[in-house]
Amino acid sequence: MKIFSNPICHIQLAVLTLAWASTQALSFAAQAPGQREQLQRIDAALQAGEADKAIGELGALPQDGAGIAEAQNLACRVHVMLHHWDAAVEDCQRAVQLDRKNARYHLWLARAYGEKADHASFLSAYSLGKMAREEFEQAARLDPRDADALADLGDFYQQAPGIVGGGVDKAEQVAQQLDSVDAARAHQLRARIAEGRSDYGTAEREFKAAITVSAHPALHWTTLASFFRRRQRWQDLDLAIHNAFTAASRDKHATIAFYDGAGVLTEAKRDPILAAKLLVAYLASDTRTEEGPSFEAHLRLAWLMHQLGDQPTAQRERATALALAHDYKPALEAKF
Repeated sequence: MKIFSNPICHIQLAVLTLAWASTQALSFAAQAPGQREQLQRIDAALQAGEADKAIGELGALPQDGAGIAEAQNLACRVHVMLHHWDAAVEDCQRAVQLDRKNARYHLWLARAYGEKADHASFLSAYSLGKMAREEFEQAARLDPRDADALADLGDFYQQAPGIVGGGVDKAEQVAQQLDSVDAARAHQLRARIAEGRSDYGTAEREFKAAITVSAHPALHWTTLASFFRRRQRWQDLDLAIHNAFTAASRDKHATIAFYDGAGVLTEAKRDPILAAKLLVAYLASDTRTEEGPSFEAHLRLAWLMHQLGDQPTAQRERATALALAHDYKPALEAKF
């Protein structure tokens, strides 16, 4: 049973906001210079999808001092990226224990709980889902203007059953909060609420409204494309992906749309050549993020090349994925 199917924003904006970048910079600035530089290197490796490098840098950090909470949060996020849910939960719990007033630490703990719940038995998923809700709510209380925290909380309420604290009425209240924080995400949340009610006309209008008001429309074109995939509207899906590609090509802060667009096409089993082109564009960008890990992008590209009959490139991309994350299980198990 899935308590919360998408706790890490892949159905929202799969990109770190500029506000988050500013918050992270302030967090690093609070550390001693040497430690601050180490934490910055780890974060850079994390955003670049260099899991092994990030883990190596984390191992070299001192086990005490002002930066230990941030180090634990970074470790949690590396494990989330690698799908190591137990380790992710443990590290995020430590970060929260060390700094209970940091909204971002609570948000990442909620995400780790949510992912672990999705891969757990029914009874475990129930308790993990409740803990995820509590952490999402705490993150939003600590920073009521954090768009990521509000969007994740709204998605949780919209998707989760009432037994763990979900509810559409709660999601609608969060959408109202988002109106003054991030209007595009407010529209996106309302679109999902409408889609959950099978009100597909309203859902489409809200997804399109998010594109209109967003400073980074490419991100919302891919969300609209995903909606068209679920509705099996193939020509509309193709147009939305092409619009996402065009918009992302003009916006260095939206290159994750290349990654997400390739994912939509792959799930729809459409145009593997374009999907591969999108992944190549993403990997060539200098604004990759942990939301679209590079090692995962290389593996996805490997599968597409295998599908297209280019076995040497498929093998090369798989090897590149493993060079970035040597124990990434999907890459280890891939057979071409």
